[in-house]
Amino acid sequence: MLSCENLSVVTGDGKKILFNSDANFSAGTLNAVIGPSGCGKTTLMKALLGMIPRTGTAEFSGREIRSCEELAGKVGFVPQFTTAQAQLSVRETFSYALALSLADPAERERRLTEVLETTKLAEHAEKRVGLLSGGQTRRVGLGLELVLDPACLVCDEVTSGLDPNSEDEMLSLLRRLVAERGKTVVCIIHNLAKLSRFDCVSVVFRGTVVFQGSLEQMLSYFQISDALQLYSRLEEGDVEYWLNAWHQARGAFVESVPAETIPAVPAAKKSFPRAGFFSQFATLLSRRFLLFFRDTGYLALALAITFGFPCIVVIFALDGIPQVPKLPVDRTAELSFQVFEQAMHVQLEQTHIAALATGLVLFQVILLALMGANNGGREIAAERGLYEKERMNGLRPSAYAFSKIFFTSLIALFQGAWMCAFVKIICRFPGDWALQTGTMMAVCVAMTLVCLGFSALMQSAEKASLLSIYLVGFQLPLSGIVLAMPDALVWVFRPFINAYWGWSGFFEAMKSDPLYDAYTTVNPDAVICDSGVSLAVLVVHSMLGIVLVLFGCFRRRVF
Repeated sequence: MLSCENLSVVTGDGKKILFNSDANFSAGTLNAVIGPSGCGKTTLMKALLGMIPRTGTAEFSGREIRSCEELAGKVGFVPQFTTAQAQLSVRETFSYALALSLADPAERERRLTEVLETTKLAEHAEKRVGLLSGGQTRRVGLGLELVLDPACLVCDEVTSGLDPNSEDEMLSLLRRLVAERGKTVVCIIHNLAKLSRFDCVSVVFRGTVVFQGSLEQMLSYFQISDALQLYSRLEEGDVEYWLNAWHQARGAFVESVPAETIPAVPAAKKSFPRAGFFSQFATLLSRRFLLFFRDTGYLALALAITFGFPCIVVIFALDGIPQVPKLPVDRTAELSFQVFEQAMHVQLEQTHIAALATGLVLFQVILLALMGANNGGREIAAERGLYEKERMNGLRPSAYAFSKIFFTSLIALFQGAWMCAFVKIICRFPGDWALQTGTMMAVCVAMTLVCLGFSALMQSAEKASLLSIYLVGFQLPLSGIVLAMPDALVWVFRPFINAYWGWSGFFEAMKSDPLYDAYTTVNPDAVICDSGVSLAVLVVHSMLGIVLVLFGCFRRRVF
């Protein structure tokens, strides 16, 4: 059913970690894949399933495997550690997985009941995944693959780290799937004492398959009396020795279980329509909002910065921004010393008020950029394994990407609108409400989406978050608002600086107020762009972020 020939994998630096591997896993059998740690067992199975780049050929039921997406609903891959979200209950976990896969509600309900019973998790259905035992968590991972009822299951060390009783329960469950439902199961396993429970054993040594057959055949071939002696025996020869020996001897071994011992594979089941883009989008959005309100730690942080940051801004002007005084008019022909003194005092006051106003605007913009970094920096990278797993089961990258774009943008829109309204009312900022609110919302959305793009591109949540914080940190010095940059560099950096366009768009909306005149009088060389232009640039930043998100989500990653 599942086979490969001359399968090889080479890393980016040219190191060959799998080479010339041949393997065949017959239909309706329980197969063990064993070998010393780091020998390439997981690499072999991921390469066979098209999850990582490789050379050679791989087939499922006689058809070549070009990518793992082709195997959705046919072959399930169960990782060592479940990708299920800890905040969801077991029932919710399976329900969302079914909703992302099947369009028929009745069939989803039938399969939910079946999977809960098969995995013996029905009595724990309402318990959150994060509260389950190790063995129960592994069964959740298995159940996530069974929702699509695949003909073949590949399990990556699903018994590792379990107590003997839990390990036996998992192996018994896999055996029932083979015996009662005719599935083909390939299980990477470390415990050599359990090999008697498998129909066929595949031995991987230093990046290649050096044996396939029953346990009895393996003992005879390697001339050992106990499976626990296998690894010591392998170390007596190098990989070329064992590979050559296997190529010469394999014809004398039965490489598959005799046909009479293989359970009959059930007839093809009725096919059901798969969930479409909008259905997957709605399901992902529903799950994300549920997790948002259920994750009290993240929710508390989001609320703290959303409502706390505006409070930090207004403490500098709790009584509002002072009215800008006008210069005194001397009606005499000669300027008196008193009038000159008054004029100097007014100019100093105008300078102070203009600096306060522009500082508060810039403070808002920087804090909104920091909110955006928090919104998007970890959003995708933190659950990349879950996304890749669901993508392998038929999740559309576009549905996933736009669900993240919509969710984070919605939060950013609220944060931008609230920041503007709160500060504008308390500090009594003049200017057009619509333009200023739109600018602040655009600032937060643009930074959110750019950082979301980083999250989609980075390999870890920590790297994505760090890069997002660096981006916020460079906003102030490169904006040119507080510290003047050399003229040759101003318009090199300025088009990419979120803070400048947010500040400029907000401040230009006060053009009809004396505050604007006071600032331009004090800073005659300041370039304040039109609010419409600033909004357009921020929209371009947002579009760039969306492109990064889509590129990162369509780009496949190993999990």
